[in-house]
Amino acid sequence: MKVVAFSGSARKDGNTALLVREVFSELEKAGVETELVQLSGQKIRGCTACMKCFEHKNGRCVIENDLINDAVEKMVAADGIILASPTYFADVTTEMKALIDRTGMVVRANDNLLRRKVGAGVVAVRRGGAMHTLQTLQNYFMIGEMIIPGSSYWNIGFGRMPGEVEADEEGMQTMKQLGENMAWLLTKLQD
Repeated sequence: MKVVAFSGSARKDGNTALLVREVFSELEKAGVETELVQLSGQKIRGCTACMKCFEHKNGRCVIENDLINDAVEKMVAADGIILASPTYFADVTTEMKALIDRTGMVVRANDNLLRRKVGAGVVAVRRGGAMHTLQTLQNYFMIGEMIIPGSSYWNIGFGRMPGEVEADEEGMQTMKQLGENMAWLLTKLQD
């Protein structure tokens, strides 16, 4: 079993990545392979609504000069997907939104390639707007016919400067529980 995570943070190895790694720690204990893809420093454009993915139905976006097609391949190969983003003006980052829109169109154009995979959103936040950000991430899973595990609280960690999220004990515990629940669900779906 494998889970791939995409961190939409502009900060490589920042709070968002720390939260994902906390989820990963529990997944790895259960024998689940993990991979973190960080969008930091990547130039990703949004969907152009050309609809070529529906015309070609080859599991690819026609825009070839960024990581979107690799992301689709990683998602299709994985059993579980984590989308993680810091909160920017009460929503996901522009890089994460581009990933959602472009991979989402390719996935839908090809008979919902992610159907019945496990998906979880993870949010880093300084203060407010986290619930809307989490909902944006979860909407991706819902429209893709994916299964979303719960946790002991919302999948949110508080912290602004790099590393501050580690001081949010409840947030870190929520990530651990999310990892445990995700591993349990992945195992049950394998049966």
